[in-house]
Amino acid sequence: MKKHRIAWIAGLAVAAMAITGCSANSGGGSGDGTAAEGGTLSYLEPQTWNTLYPPAGGFYPNGGVLNQVTDRLLFQNPETLELEPWIASELPEVNADATEYTFKLRDGVTYSDGTPLDAENVVKNFDLYGKGDTDRALSISEAINNYDHGEVVDDHTVKFFFSAPSPGFAQATSTINSGLLSNDTLDRTNEEFGPGNAADIVGSGPFVISDEQIGKETDLTVRKDYDWAPKSREHQGRAHLDEINIIVAAESSVRVGTVTSGQAQIARAIPAPDEAQFTGDNLALVDAATNGVNNSLSFRFGQGPLADIKVRQAIIAGIDRDAIVSTLFTDNYPLATGILAKSALGYTDTSKFYKYDADQAKKLLDDAGWKPGSDGVREKDGERLSITFNEALPQPRSKEVVTLIQEQLAKLGVEVKLFPGDQAAQDEARLDADTIQVYHSMVGRADFDVLKSQFYSTNRNANLNLDAKTGKIADPELDADLLEIASVPTADERAAASAKAQQRLAEQAYVLPLFEEPQVFGLQASVQGFTTESIGRPSFYDVQLSK
Repeated sequence: MKKHRIAWIAGLAVAAMAITGCSANSGGGSGDGTAAEGGTLSYLEPQTWNTLYPPAGGFYPNGGVLNQVTDRLLFQNPETLELEPWIASELPEVNADATEYTFKLRDGVTYSDGTPLDAENVVKNFDLYGKGDTDRALSISEAINNYDHGEVVDDHTVKFFFSAPSPGFAQATSTINSGLLSNDTLDRTNEEFGPGNAADIVGSGPFVISDEQIGKETDLTVRKDYDWAPKSREHQGRAHLDEINIIVAAESSVRVGTVTSGQAQIARAIPAPDEAQFTGDNLALVDAATNGVNNSLSFRFGQGPLADIKVRQAIIAGIDRDAIVSTLFTDNYPLATGILAKSALGYTDTSKFYKYDADQAKKLLDDAGWKPGSDGVREKDGERLSITFNEALPQPRSKEVVTLIQEQLAKLGVEVKLFPGDQAAQDEARLDADTIQVYHSMVGRADFDVLKSQFYSTNRNANLNLDAKTGKIADPELDADLLEIASVPTADERAAASAKAQQRLAEQAYVLPLFEEPQVFGLQASVQGFTTESIGRPSFYDVQLSK
């Protein structure tokens, strides 16, 4: 049956859409039944995961699997964003300059292969995540800064040392990027964390990966002896569900039709135009905040026309963000007032830099020497003012967003092109400024360090401030501001450093925030207890299906 489930789901969805049309009231349970133990949940994802190496868990399909099969030292409460003990028995002891962290561990925690989650294993995890391993092509976690080494104090105590203050480390231990793995799993290569190896990835979480159809489906089975959820959670012990089938359904119409018809229970990435289908009694919609860098455009300012601040300012003034948001999205996607979401740590309102003014945009381009050519596209010294955007496949309606921008900027004489291709092609093009000049993306993390994660030269480097070909940093001041966020010990100092970096991003016209991006899930009302972690990845530990 498993072999044919993908085709079955797709075919059934077509029939379901024909039957249900735009109605949300067909095929679902009433939602008022008694919650049951056991059962199998079908969960639809728009993309497949590409690695289960935790430091690369930022890609939502990766994190969606890792969140079910791994535990972390600390738990970040998604409602309060406060840190709480999890595998650590208490919050860590931290020295005055945040260069030493001591964690005490819970007793009796084991991995699904029966091996202990003890101090030696925890140090092995963080020595890999904090340092990476170039020989095995395993990257350093972007969530961990200034890591030096870990030490085993005793079987249930570990101590971590840093070469400079690392104030975000406690929160880093709560993220998907710090999911704890068994010793044998930590010995794997980058390739061995990839597709085809899912069932060999061993964590201590409430579910175990039991089967995989590459690029199509990943099946999880409950771990019956699981008994170390965060102590603050009302539910303790094994998860309620017996199994979870994570099924890739790239077409949004398939995801929507399959859930609204009652043939799957949950789907992620419900497009804004389809949200209304989930307003009936038998269905529900969950929009989860991502608490980090907003859905935004990052300008590669190191070369070409975008090296001129007037051109960047003109493009920003020429994009009508209100029109984009009101045309393509719902109230679940608030217009951004800064590069960070309002719920993000360190948020600063920089909206004054992002006002729509087409006349001002034209003047800036005129002043910069770009004059309309015979076909309406501006030219300067024989060069056309043509810029290419990526299609951000994980982001909602990216192609439609860029298409509206294309129409708006065409009126100003700016040619916009969209780089086509699947996720592999987009990833390859991402770091080439000759291919992508404007990068559409976002990143979720409920910590001050999220700004550094997105823009720092040796992290995601969204602006390509670091030219990988030459090793040159185009704006050293920006890099220094970002590094300061992760290197000063107190919350007040980090907030000030974050504000300074946000101001520079805005004043230099390096970014254009578009909207606060949620993760939107469509659910059958029979699903009870569904939650997300602090940046919107699904958590199935508390889920029950009503009878």
